[in-house]
Order: sequence, then structure tokens, then C-alpha cells
Amino acid sequence: MSQKIFETIPFLGDYINGEFIKATHPQGEFQKHDPGDIKKEIITCTFQFDSVDRACEAARRAFRPWAELGLDKRKNHMLRLKEAYISGAEELATIISREVGKPLWEAQQEVQTMINKIDVTLNEALLLVEDKKIENAVGVTPGYLRFKPRGVMAVIGPFNFPGHLPNGHIVPALITGNTVVFKPSEITPAVGQYMAELFDKADFPKGVFNLIQGNGEVGKRLAMHETVEGILFTGSYETGYRIKQDTLPHFWKICALEMGGKNASIVWDDCDITKAVYENLVGAFVTTGQRCSATSRIVVRKSIADKFISHFHNNAKKLSINYFTENPFSGPLINSASVDKYLRFQGIAKRENCEPIMRGKILELKREGYYVTPSINLVPKLDEESIYQKTEVFGPNVAIYMVEEIESAIKIVNSSSYGLALSVFSNDRKLYEECLRYSRVGLVNWNRATVGASSRLPFGGMGKSGNSQPAGTFAIYSVTYPVASLEDELPFNASKALPGMNFDPKEPV
Repeated sequence: MSQKIFETIPFLGDYINGEFIKATHPQGEFQKHDPGDIKKEIITCTFQFDSVDRACEAARRAFRPWAELGLDKRKNHMLRLKEAYISGAEELATIISREVGKPLWEAQQEVQTMINKIDVTLNEALLLVEDKKIENAVGVTPGYLRFKPRGVMAVIGPFNFPGHLPNGHIVPALITGNTVVFKPSEITPAVGQYMAELFDKADFPKGVFNLIQGNGEVGKRLAMHETVEGILFTGSYETGYRIKQDTLPHFWKICALEMGGKNASIVWDDCDITKAVYENLVGAFVTTGQRCSATSRIVVRKSIADKFISHFHNNAKKLSINYFTENPFSGPLINSASVDKYLRFQGIAKRENCEPIMRGKILELKREGYYVTPSINLVPKLDEESIYQKTEVFGPNVAIYMVEEIESAIKIVNSSSYGLALSVFSNDRKLYEECLRYSRVGLVNWNRATVGASSRLPFGGMGKSGNSQPAGTFAIYSVTYPVASLEDELPFNASKALPGMNFDPKEPV
């Protein structure tokens, strides 16, 4: 791998109206360092608040011409974006690995998902918002259903999938005729900048796609901007909650919020235990546990608990953790605050009488980074007041419960205020369907990990995990609104006049 990839990336500025513009009077600056090698600087960004106004105004001006361009021509632009993604795939994956700390294989998967999203949107999601004719909608008058673009959409991205998750909002927004202002996480600004370079390469009309860098205040100003018709956000519950609060006066704005999870996995005594161990290792520890769909809780039937825990623990100890160039299973946490939170919850779990099966600790490697080992805690009983049991740790930690009856397992699943994903490991379809029926979550997988959702299905959760505006294929609904029409082409029929009108169809002389 070329040493050039480790060089500091020049900051280009915000991408507004088809060009990169640096702040003339910076109001803030932030540096991004490599979480797997913290001595290496990746990029230094500056920002100023009036970039929000300029980006939103550019998007507003571009909206009508872009919407009127027509679906076929917008498709051509999206296919050029796909070509740009493919040609820039290697560099994009490397930047993702550097900024997030992901192994290169995982970053490459993320880029491939971004490419696939364009195909899925064009070939499948658009079918959900096709024009529809309803015969005899009122009497003999036909009705029509059409989906129209909303306008300027604000996309606020997370750090853990800095390309894939915002792309999952941007692509359906653009293809349906909206324009976009994208604010990447300040933790992953270089990924956002390179995405803007690829959009520029795809030669979109000026103002259709815009990018602004900055801190949380920039994101707040973007969400509250009077020009913005909708906010598409994936990230933490706390940030999503603030977005919802900030935009309450703008009640007409669509807010599609996909937030965290405290996801569970039920492992029953008739399952393929080897498969259950493997899938749950992936679910709990891939991306160093930094996924909203990560497995936080495993509920095991008591009769196989000892066997499962032993097998799970032995394999957890074998997971390789290292810098992304070493092709490990997982890399570091994203920053020092995440390490502090992760270690703090080890203590909280112990104070709440959980038994540490595998202790999480700081891992010292050749490169100085935010590396930690996985952790496993055995929970003695369900306690809905427990801080540890109800909080999303967002690190490589999993809690294990033991139960006798499936009803107890489902109760543990539903005890969380989150409601994103559930896995059920069993060879009994009826048991799986019972869990599917009574669990309060948006995703239920049978004999598969909670992670690894399909872009061809909706993605979203209940409770604190979201607000019923799922991503995936259903993201197409968040960026459009349905318009109903009654279209009467028949001549006037005087016999249909309402009683008491005494209507005279003859025109006055």
C-alpha cells in the first residue's frame, strides 16, 4: 500500500453551487486524527455559519430546474455518480478506514453498498412511488396518486458509516427531484469532502448537491433553516432528540430520524449453536460494536447457556484487533471519549452485580490508538432500572441473560426503550414467528445476526430507535409527498346537481 495514503489531506472547503469555497472569516476549526494511529493528522477543517445560508440558497435555486429535468435525465446523472463511485472506490475505502479505523475489507464493503444503493433505488425503490390511477375513485371519476419532491433536503451524517448512511438518504432524495445540503459528521469530514469531489466529477447541475462542514451548531442551523423542507438524520438518540426539539416550530418539516439500538439476540436450545456463536460474535463486535444494529444483549436458554457462553468466550478472545492495514477483524474505537465511556460501563456493570466473563481493557499496540478488547457480562436478572442494561454503550460489549421460557426472553427484548433489531436462533419456525409477532422492533432476523441489513428492505426501529420514517427502500417515502387528484373529463351532467340548488344549466342571455 502506497505511503501516500497516510499523507494529510488538503482541506478544500465547503462545496456550494458546484465549487469548493473556503471560509473567508472562519468561526471555528477542528482537526481529525487517525483513531488507529493518533499521531497522524488526516485533515484540518475550518467553517463559518453563513455557509449554511449560501448552501441552502443554492439548493433552493437549483430545485425547480432539477425537478423539471425529468426522471430519465436525473437517472443519467445518478449513473454517472455510480461510475464516479466505482472509479474512486479504492481511495474512498481508504479514507473511510483512516477516519473511522475500520479494517479495509469492511470499508470496501461500505463503498460497494454505496454503489449498490444507486441500482436498488433506480430499479426497486422508484417502483414504490410510481404514478397510480384509481378507477372510479369518486363515482365514475378516476383518481390519481403522484409523488412529488419536497424541495431542499438536509442530510446529517454519522461517523460510523460516513459514506453509506448519508448516501442512503442522498440518492433517493436526488433521483426524486429534491436538492440536498449534506453535513457530514465533524468526526469524518474527509469522507464527506471526497464524496463531494465524486459528485463534482459526476457533473451534477450547480446547487443540486452541496456540502458544508462544521460542528453541531452548523447542523442545528441547517436543520432550522427556513429553506429546508426535511431533515434526514442517522446517528445517536441524543442528537436526533435535539433535532426534533429544534424543529418543533417548523412542524411541517419531515424529520426522518434513524437512531440507536439496544439490540437483542435470542439463542434457543434447538439452534445450530456453532452458527449462533459465529453470528453473535459478528453482531456484537464487528465495527468494534459501533453500529446502531449491534448486538448488545444475548438471551440464552439455560439448558445450553454454559455451552454457548464457553464457545462464545473462547472465540471472542481470538478476534484480531489492529490497524486497518493489518487486515484485522476490527479496529479502534472512534475517539478518547468513546474509550472513556466504554471503560466506565465496565464499572457500572460490575456495580450492578453483573459477572464479568471477559473484561474490556485498553489494548496497547505498535501504533498508539483507541484500541480496546471486547467485553462480556453475565446479567443475573432483568432490571429495568439498571443503567447498564438500558444504555447503548456503542462499543464491543455484550450482556448475556439466561432464561427458561420464551416469554421471558421476549420480555427482556421489549424491556429496552430502543426497538431496532432482534435475532432469533432456533430451528423452530413457530417460535421464531412468536418472537416476530410480539417483539417491539423494526428488524427481526431468523438465524442471522442483528447487523447486515439489506438495502432492498426498509430499515428503522421503534421507540428511541426512530420515528417511523425508515431508511432502506422506504427512504423514498421520506423525500416525497403524495398528491391526490380527481380528474373529471366528462361534460357537465345537470341531473347530478345536488338537491335544493335549483341549478339552471342554461347560460344567461
